[in-house]
Amino acid sequence: MTLTVAIHQVAGFSNAVQANLHQLPDSAAEAAEAGADLLILPELWLSGYNIGKRVHDLAEAQDGPSAEEIASIARNHDLAILYGYPERDGEAVYNAAQLIGGDGQALANFRKAHLFGDREKELFQPGDTPLSVYELKGAKLGILICYDVEFPEAVRNLCLQGADLIAVPTALMEPYPIVATHVVPTRAYENQAFVAYANRCGEEGDLTYVGQSCVCGPDGGDLARAGAKEEMIVVKIDPRERWQDDDEYCFFEDRRESFYGESG
Repeated sequence: MTLTVAIHQVAGFSNAVQANLHQLPDSAAEAAEAGADLLILPELWLSGYNIGKRVHDLAEAQDGPSAEEIASIARNHDLAILYGYPERDGEAVYNAAQLIGGDGQALANFRKAHLFGDREKELFQPGDTPLSVYELKGAKLGILICYDVEFPEAVRNLCLQGADLIAVPTALMEPYPIVATHVVPTRAYENQAFVAYANRCGEEGDLTYVGQSCVCGPDGGDLARAGAKEEMIVVKIDPRERWQDDDEYCFFEDRRESFYGESG
């Protein structure tokens, strides 16, 4: 039972939904050719991240026209696709990520719970999606977005539900590379899980993205890591590897829930 995960670290186009959609078939074809079951794209991949209030104009419903086009691409390549986009629900706009299966069916939609800084708090509503785990090709998948992964409770909650892989579309910028180089490996290590962190690269307005997209294994080590430029990384993971070192890594077995009380 294995799952092959591709991350496409891209600069993307700002304010240009159609341009980003136009590039997706090539990304999907490259991932499928490499044997991927799942392609992960960055935070707000569809619209651009640093575009101010324009993000409200580009926001779409979960089942909007872009979702329909992405579903068609997923079907054509028999490839699940997780992508970041601005979601409109009535008057509210969320920083969201949607997972579409290789059959074109929507499997999950997650709204970013922890908004980072004044920019995001001015533009988006905090997400209200319950933390949940989804089945994909026999693996159990949890979804977070960027800043969410910096909260240990969020990752631990998903792993206590049985998540093997935490998929994290992100837009990590300077001066915070420590998140990609230290926090993400730590989340993998302390939860004996795989973490796939899909970042942007290049510059967008006054932001410079650090790249460093990665897939980290249950021992906290890199299975693959991108540099600073556009790149696709592909990793085959086996959820059974989470428990191969039970004698050394006993975090779940040794947890004392009664000791932590409500805080645990």
